[in-house]
Amino acid sequence: MLGIVFTSLIDMLEEKVSPEFADDVIMEAELENDGAYTAVGYYPFEEMQRLLGVLVEKTGKSAYELLYDFGYYLFGKLAAVHPDVLANTNGMLDMLMHLDGDIHVQVKKLYPDADLPRFKVLSRTDTAMRLQYYSERELYPLAEGLMDAAAAHYNCKLERETHQLDTPHTYEFSISLVS
Repeated sequence: MLGIVFTSLIDMLEEKVSPEFADDVIMEAELENDGAYTAVGYYPFEEMQRLLGVLVEKTGKSAYELLYDFGYYLFGKLAAVHPDVLANTNGMLDMLMHLDGDIHVQVKKLYPDADLPRFKVLSRTDTAMRLQYYSERELYPLAEGLMDAAAAHYNCKLERETHQLDTPHTYEFSISLVS
């Protein structure tokens, strides 16, 4: 998993709770590298699972809630660090339309080892989209948080429904922009 994901999670814990809380989470997760992450590094997904497990225990929130909140936070971090990736998009649906074709290509240039989720546009109108999401890591709540943060970034409101499909690790997002 990309180092920027780990560093952003630690940043979020420090900003939203405290640096001491972030240190406690890292220590309790008993990570091999003791939480020494770099944004350009690549780390085992199991370390994220351990951190998430500790957060569930410490906060009482569900993994879903924590992943959603992190996805929302992560969008802001990624948009700030890589504004060029969003520069060629003209709104929320346009950004989603170009995830796999443009944005993930740019991410792969920066992070060649990235194992990114796959997005497939099933249909699109001016105000709605059906999007298929696939990731063996089952991080769809993180994707939902990213989408809602993107809507805020583009100053729009959206309604979203998520349905798990029969194909393993695959979800469909039905997204509508509302005024």
